[in-house]
This record gives sequence, C-alpha cells and structure tokens, in this order.
Amino acid sequence: MTTIELTDAELIVHVQGLDKVLSFKSEIRVPLAHVEGVAPASDEAAVAKGLRAPGISIPGLTAGTFYGSDGRAFWDVRDPNNAIVIYLQHDTFTKLIVEVEDPDAAIRDIMRAVATPRP
Repeated sequence: MTTIELTDAELIVHVQGLDKVLSFKSEIRVPLAHVEGVAPASDEAAVAKGLRAPGISIPGLTAGTFYGSDGRAFWDVRDPNNAIVIYLQHDTFTKLIVEVEDPDAAIRDIMRAVATPRP
C-alpha cells in the first residue's frame, strides 16, 4: 500500500511497510507538471506486464519496476480494487500503479493539485 502526499510542486508516493523492501523503493517524487492524468486502475492493476527489474509479482502482490511496451512503470498493488494509475510524461516512469486507501479521494486530490495554477 502507498500514501500520496501533494505539495505545491510535487506528488510524492510513500511506499508503506514491507512493500518498501519488495519494491526496492520507499518513495517516488514527481513534479506535478509531469502528471498527465489519473484514473482507477482495477482492470490494469490485475496483471503486471513486462520485464520485472527489480521487484516481485506473485498472486496477491505486485511491487517494483516493470519495463513494458509503454515504458517503465512502478507498481505497488495488493488489491486491484483500491489501485489507481497515475500517468506521467517527461519522467523516469511512464506511469505509477499504486494501491491507496481511498482511490476516489486520491484521484480527486491529484486532479485538483494538477489543475491548480502555479506561480
């Protein structure tokens, strides 16, 4: 599971618990300007596609970095029903597929942060 933190300039994904070890990440920082969109990921989060390096993908847990035909993606999902996908541009990852406690609230908060004008 992850938590999402939003600052004036960044989206920060904090990886929780044992998932830090399994995904080889404790957090991912992305400039808000790189966030292209966000959506529920229940269908997409069911199966990780691509070459895993480093990370783990077993039934009930996908965590780590995966290289697929659409680029490099970070995953941290146990329950696909609580997963969101954050689409990125001009960044290390093309998307982040992460499980959050409240997907609707996370999507709403990210969309609001991205839409807020920056000085």
